[in-house]
Amino acid sequence: MKDAPPPPWYKQFWPWFLIAIPLVSIILSTKMLLLATSGQDSMVIDDYYKEGKAINLSLEKIQRARELGIDSLIHFEGQRITLRFVQGAPASGEALSLYFQHPTLKDKDFQLLLTQNADGAYSAQLPNALAGKWHLTLTPFDGEWKVLQEVGLPRQDPIVFRP
Repeated sequence: MKDAPPPPWYKQFWPWFLIAIPLVSIILSTKMLLLATSGQDSMVIDDYYKEGKAINLSLEKIQRARELGIDSLIHFEGQRITLRFVQGAPASGEALSLYFQHPTLKDKDFQLLLTQNADGAYSAQLPNALAGKWHLTLTPFDGEWKVLQEVGLPRQDPIVFRP
């Protein structure tokens, strides 16, 4: 008996398997290259010297808050935020700015203007429910002092806010 001739190469498994490995590698590397080049890093600072000077000014504002003895509590009640001063409340009752900065996504950053109620508490409405890690910065409207805090949200207990 004579053996049957082997089928042509394109009807066999192994040639297609060996072709598929580099083909899949090329497709995946192209996708990774497109992913790496399509986004822009929003955390890159253009002028490091100016940023360094701003950090020194920021440290002076934090020191000023310590000198004034600023101590406050922040409560998150649903989408309402309330700030009460334990000590060091501004005598003028001017509005306060509360900056919410996301550690990694700049487009999620926002600012709230906290206004004083009749009972002396400062409050504002949050634009949406917050979750995750946030950097909070509290400053008066004139920017005389600054208090920084890193918090995890949502949270039921009050956040102690002091320099």
